[in-house]
Amino acid sequence: MKVSAFTFIKNGEILGYPFLQSINSILPIVDEFIINIGESEDDTLSLVKSIQSQKIRIVKSKWNDKMQDRGYVYGQQKMIAHYNCTGDWAFYIEADEVYHENDLAQIKLSMETHLHNPDVEALVFNYYHFYGNQNSYLNSPGWYRSEARIIKNSVRSYSPDGLFWLVLDSNKKGRYPNAKHTGTNCYHYGWARTEEQMNLKSKKVQKYWGKTHNKIDYSQIDQSIINNFNGTHPEVMKEWLSEASGLFKADPNHKLSKKEKKHRLMIKLEMLLGLELSKKHYKLI
Repeated sequence: MKVSAFTFIKNGEILGYPFLQSINSILPIVDEFIINIGESEDDTLSLVKSIQSQKIRIVKSKWNDKMQDRGYVYGQQKMIAHYNCTGDWAFYIEADEVYHENDLAQIKLSMETHLHNPDVEALVFNYYHFYGNQNSYLNSPGWYRSEARIIKNSVRSYSPDGLFWLVLDSNKKGRYPNAKHTGTNCYHYGWARTEEQMNLKSKKVQKYWGKTHNKIDYSQIDQSIINNFNGTHPEVMKEWLSEASGLFKADPNHKLSKKEKKHRLMIKLEMLLGLELSKKHYKLI
């Protein structure tokens, strides 16, 4: 079994991504790592080159700033890296996603177990979306609780944006991949960055979605979806994470948006009916 990992990154340093930690977290269980580095304003390229591994292969690209339709430029950059993968599996990791060293053996076993099962096209992880600090994560149907991050490289697929895949059974119509769960978690730290870094990111990337930047204020969120994290963080994150005590506190005067009110109702339905209503970009088999 050969495993390819792939990612894309641009301005990773100034935007505060833990991209080095992200890469290093899964490097032990992959055979090659394709890293598509966009033309940046910082030292992202040299920092990636500082990782001492023969597994890493760098692809350089220039983003199309004229492509501002629903994040499609993210799909383009993701697929540039994916199309360079030569393994049986293609393991996609975003620059703010990290995997725990205690889960690597199980992730590899899951790939080995389903390698020759033609019904299994992708593998899924549960998500910890850290928010505000390292002690707090979000649990709401408004934040995807699970996602497919590994796909068979023999499956005819593409990414309309950076988040998910569509499998093409024909040239005209796509569907979500059929998947099995790895039984492990992905640790998402994008919202554990500083507000300054998140606002800078928003200023630089919202144009790719045809949107304009609106100031991000971490305190403007529904406190009821913020949960205390009682586990351990991946070892590679220890130096990146800032010291913090207690649960992140939202503004007590925050007025719920229409979406937040909808998500509260969905949570009540989940508890009442035993459902899980968050969006899924895969079909679990």
